[in-house]
Amino acid sequence: MFASIRSLAFAVLLGTSVIAAPADVFDVDAAPLSPVAPNILKRSTIPAAPRFAVYSDSFISETNPVPAPSLVSGWNVFYLAFLTTFNADNYGIWVSLTAAERASVKAEYNAAGIALCVSAYGSTASPTSAGLSPISEAQRIGAAVMEFDLDGVDIDYEDFDAFNLKDGTAESWLISFTTELRTILPVGQFIVTHAPVAPWFISELYGGRGYTFIDQQVGDLIDWYNVQFYNQGTTEYTTCTGLLTMSSSTWPQSSIFEIEARGVPLDKLVIGKPATTSDASNGFMTTSLLAQCASQAISMGWNAGIMSWEYPDANAAWIQAVQAGFGDVTPGPTATAPGTTVRPTTTTATSLPSPTTGSCANMAQWANTVIYTEGVFVVFDNQLWEANQWNDDEVPGGPAGAWNALFTC
Repeated sequence: MFASIRSLAFAVLLGTSVIAAPADVFDVDAAPLSPVAPNILKRSTIPAAPRFAVYSDSFISETNPVPAPSLVSGWNVFYLAFLTTFNADNYGIWVSLTAAERASVKAEYNAAGIALCVSAYGSTASPTSAGLSPISEAQRIGAAVMEFDLDGVDIDYEDFDAFNLKDGTAESWLISFTTELRTILPVGQFIVTHAPVAPWFISELYGGRGYTFIDQQVGDLIDWYNVQFYNQGTTEYTTCTGLLTMSSSTWPQSSIFEIEARGVPLDKLVIGKPATTSDASNGFMTTSLLAQCASQAISMGWNAGIMSWEYPDANAAWIQAVQAGFGDVTPGPTATAPGTTVRPTTTTATSLPSPTTGSCANMAQWANTVIYTEGVFVVFDNQLWEANQWNDDEVPGGPAGAWNALFTC
């Protein structure tokens, strides 16, 4: 993710009722706060999967840190960025409000079913490399969430120098930080998420650690991961195959289902994507392709949700277009291309289902140089196959029985 530094003031609401504000306070197309909003002061419910989370460090106006809820309809988590060692961007405006102003704005969001949270750190902060104490930092950030009446915090930790030491320094810092943070922001009462880049789950690159190890140690304290499937290379995670079932050799085994195979719960792996090509260096998918990939993932048992960087590019229309992929698809263990019916198969690769065809678009061809994990899909001999076990150089349909045939392409 990216961060910029600005500092502005805001004055919109006062007391327990909505007060008329100058015309330049909200965007001209933003809906006014509803009369019921200031009376809804209870903390929002932590959303169940699927989660739809959007970040914003772009000012909505010179004096307003959040858009009207109608402009982010479809999202159920909105992250103000960034809480760092200084107060920057939209979060900087948020903390300048009075308590009554914050309560009224937040109540409007909660009334619309949107949790209002903050994102901590971002790309301009390197807390571990800077020698900051994880305990002190957790206490500072937890206190800020409490003081400024937010529903939770996302830990957008991007200290690449610390991670690239590959000696466990970053992992130990994050484990201590998360443990302490949850003593201040209890599980079930506040949202705590992390936003790692996808390659950080490749434990073998980090001495057996990485985010897979972090999940093993404190995963029960983290509500979900807003996984950044972008800024990792021009062709990385840009097809449904690369995103869902088989990432490239550059960042091997870091797609959604390959991360799950490492032991990370599938329902905690939220897919993060930039809203436009200008919102990230690479990794962009159109809303139609992302919806297609979501539909395919849902048919394979995933339903965690979508994250995007950032509003206003990722607005209500953007997420609603992506949500078309969530439609009426029912999660289940049998993989199927969108719009295709697949009958159950046996566990032997030589037993084909009844004649059923489907699209194999975006599915990779089987290769004898790739190591496959259970649940990976490939095309071989004009058939779509699913690995039923870890295998290396086992031909689909071969005597090892490592693959199930699903349908004819």
